[in-house]
Amino acid sequence: MSTQPDLLYSEEEDALRAAVRDLLTDHCDAADVIARVESDTPHDIPLWKALTEGMGLAGLLVPEELDGQGATHREVAVVLEELGRAVAPVPYLTSAVVATEALLECGTDDLLSQLASGTTIGALAVSLSVPVGSAYSVVRFEDGGLHGQLTGVADASVADVLLVPADDGGLYAVDASAATVTPQVSLDLTRPVATVVLDGAPGRLLGDAEPAVRRALRAGAGLLASEQLGLAEWTLTETVRYLKERKQFNRPVGGFQALKHRLAQLWLEVVNLRAAARNAADALANGDDADVAVAVAQAYAAPVAVHAAEEALQLHGGIGMTWEHPVHLYLKRAKADSIAYGTAGAHREALAELVDLRAP
Repeated sequence: MSTQPDLLYSEEEDALRAAVRDLLTDHCDAADVIARVESDTPHDIPLWKALTEGMGLAGLLVPEELDGQGATHREVAVVLEELGRAVAPVPYLTSAVVATEALLECGTDDLLSQLASGTTIGALAVSLSVPVGSAYSVVRFEDGGLHGQLTGVADASVADVLLVPADDGGLYAVDASAATVTPQVSLDLTRPVATVVLDGAPGRLLGDAEPAVRRALRAGAGLLASEQLGLAEWTLTETVRYLKERKQFNRPVGGFQALKHRLAQLWLEVVNLRAAARNAADALANGDDADVAVAVAQAYAAPVAVHAAEEALQLHGGIGMTWEHPVHLYLKRAKADSIAYGTAGAHREALAELVDLRAP
């Protein structure tokens, strides 16, 4: 029997938010992120170590007996909201959520402990655009080695271990050094994707790929909504702040009624997104109608996040179009997130199946 979801933040979650925000304020300002994505090393490994080794955030979903925190998806959602607000270039969603969930399904204790500590970064070698429950590319398992090519793998360039699905139905752990990882051109410079080529690479069988990939992608999609919420909240807050300061005809631009209406509409959308994202995190934590909650959240989240970022870009005027202003990072992340783990349309189709309300 399903219980009523709790969409409010607990005191512990508020404290976690404050701690993560303080860390990001000190270590992840916009100028640093822009400088980093212009370099050959877009990932912020010192920030990753501060989040994982310093705060233990990589192990939130991992049981305490495996050196994790034994927390739930609700706490992870709070962390992702803050990482979304900062467009932090760290592999948190891909390693601490998606790869971790796949390993939890397989029951791989040693690897889970390594991912929980943050000393090992994991990446599920499935294209970032694959929706929950959809077909995904596999590699060939032959003569004890793995052969093939996988594209669109998020954060593969910084991973230590790749979780690779093969044509025998198994999920294999492959040392990233045994694979050829080539960066692909990516719209979102803060979450780069790569092509992974395996040419006889040895792999350790972890378990069945299908249930592990399904569980991982469901959690990834559901918690991505919290990242999109953080992104939308930042763009709305920053736009309101800017319009209060920017003057035209000797009065603040924010005083013009047409702009007030646009911001009011956006605020309503963001509030609704918060409810959808919190519901998905709560459902994943409690196992109540999680498939429905995730589909609802993702059907709603992507259009809102993109709309918020587009409004921020437009309402910042000329400065919003510059490379030095960070709003372009948020628009690119929002657009890339809108196809991550399935488009809004794919999630609406999945939702129609789940609640038996298919189009005629």
